[in-house]
Amino acid sequence: MVKPKVLIITGYGFNCEKETEFAFRLAGGEPEQVHLNDLLLGEKSMDEYHIMAFVGGFSFGDHISAGKVVANKFKYNLEKSLQKFISDGKLIIGICNGFQVMTKLGILPGLNGDYRNQKVTLTMNDSGHYEDRWVHLTVNKKSNCVFTRGIDMMYLPVRHGEGKFYTEDEDVILSLFRNNQVVLQFIDPRDGLPTSEYPYNPNGSIEAITGICDPTGRIFGLMPHPEAYWSPFNHPNWVRLKIDNKLPEEGQGIKIFRNAVNFVKETF
Repeated sequence: MVKPKVLIITGYGFNCEKETEFAFRLAGGEPEQVHLNDLLLGEKSMDEYHIMAFVGGFSFGDHISAGKVVANKFKYNLEKSLQKFISDGKLIIGICNGFQVMTKLGILPGLNGDYRNQKVTLTMNDSGHYEDRWVHLTVNKKSNCVFTRGIDMMYLPVRHGEGKFYTEDEDVILSLFRNNQVVLQFIDPRDGLPTSEYPYNPNGSIEAITGICDPTGRIFGLMPHPEAYWSPFNHPNWVRLKIDNKLPEEGQGIKIFRNAVNFVKETF
């Protein structure tokens, strides 16, 4: 059985590489932090890995537009290697800033096999300021997203200034829902339904969308941070949960990484 090797891209303002590396290692993977320059200079190759992770942070200070500079570096220097990684059926996850990179790079949503042209974006929050809070999420059980198999609901933290999922093309939104590529939506915990109401939807995302996958389910981007809830003690109310004997054995986020690792073990 293959040991799933995970490429954790670092450098230029990404700052969640250690948490993401730890989560993948805890899930049974073999993660390695690789500076973006090492890929650009050819000192490291994507071919060496089964999973690639674009992590959270503020790459290039969110200048121009969050994730845009890194997206351009990939597009104009690593396009051939990236497209091969995708065509080989390997996994890619983008978390927060990583999701922003993936949308601007065009590898999400991947409609009609197009992994090169941008169709959606993540833009400034409707609140006009940085959002740092925990959110309730519903997971689309009909989606074939590899990363969310067996997960119905999630409670994860968000922390971003540009997290609003947006497109002016209504056909794109319709296609995402029709194809079950909408994986995660913000919900109101009072009724469990997707919502546009603040603060349950902290950024004003269209249709409360905060996570999508490509048609294959192997490429996944989300704004919430699963790597920040791998332990039950990451939960903001863990003390109360422990007192009430309701503290889970592990954090909800670790399931996303375990699903990816298990997929590689079963497939490659």
